[in-house]
Amino acid sequence: MAGPAKITTKEEAEAFLDKYDDFLFDCDGVLWQGDHLLPYVRETLDLLRSRGKRLIFVTNNSTKSRHAYTKKFAKLGIAVTAEEIFGSAYSSAVYLSKVVKFPADKKVLVLGEAGIEEELESEGIKYIGGSDASLRRQITEEDYGAIVADPEIGCVLCGLDLHINYLKLSMALVNIQVPETLFLATNIDSTYPTHGKLFPGAGTISAPLILASKRTPVALGKPSQAMMDCIKAKFEFAPERACMVGDRIDTDMRFGIEGGLGTLFVLTGVNKENEILAEDQTIVPTNYMSKLGDIYELLRE
Repeated sequence: MAGPAKITTKEEAEAFLDKYDDFLFDCDGVLWQGDHLLPYVRETLDLLRSRGKRLIFVTNNSTKSRHAYTKKFAKLGIAVTAEEIFGSAYSSAVYLSKVVKFPADKKVLVLGEAGIEEELESEGIKYIGGSDASLRRQITEEDYGAIVADPEIGCVLCGLDLHINYLKLSMALVNIQVPETLFLATNIDSTYPTHGKLFPGAGTISAPLILASKRTPVALGKPSQAMMDCIKAKFEFAPERACMVGDRIDTDMRFGIEGGLGTLFVLTGVNKENEILAEDQTIVPTNYMSKLGDIYELLRE
């Protein structure tokens, strides 16, 4: 299998940009690390816009809604609209409202943060759990008897929960033991890159429930093609004229390849050059470069 082509010259950068009309960007590890914007990201995005390229920001981070993400972009000096952002929390809400037609008389039990709640609200879906402060505590002896399957709960949705505890996991497990209850995950990332380090990802929230229930959730983030289908339907782009830009082999690159898109891998996040060039690597991006800002550095006048 041929390896990815590294973009190192102006001519290669020009040829690369000519191939695509739409660019899908992962955020953490590609545009920024924590609250630190990576070099020449702003200039590169401006360059792409000036050439008529459409930008779509695709993130598995479910802790923020699309509107909350616009504030983070603005803080970093990047102007985007909520419509340009497609996160796993929004993908999950759209899946519930548009795909499975979630009943109006049912609720979603959320293991996650405010981003999921805001996106569920945007689709008119009722929920419990989430950021509820009353659940941010240790389980008590009374809880063991009080926790039962709630007939009003039609879905358990797991995202990255920064306040996960045994009480929340117990409530979720009891409810997903009901076969009719949907079991969804915003994404199943094992790690979450931020501040130059790897922390536990959303997949570590659903993992104990998968082990205990013997059920596998429907994942609505990268690399799930359910998410790709939602993005394609919303933005109506030709896959062969679109490129997925990311820093993770198992999520970003797999997401783009399985969706029929071109792929650009950058070395500012989770996986490194030796991993994409390994002889036994089965997920091979189209191109790669050291950082997204290389595009601007190669093409600036």
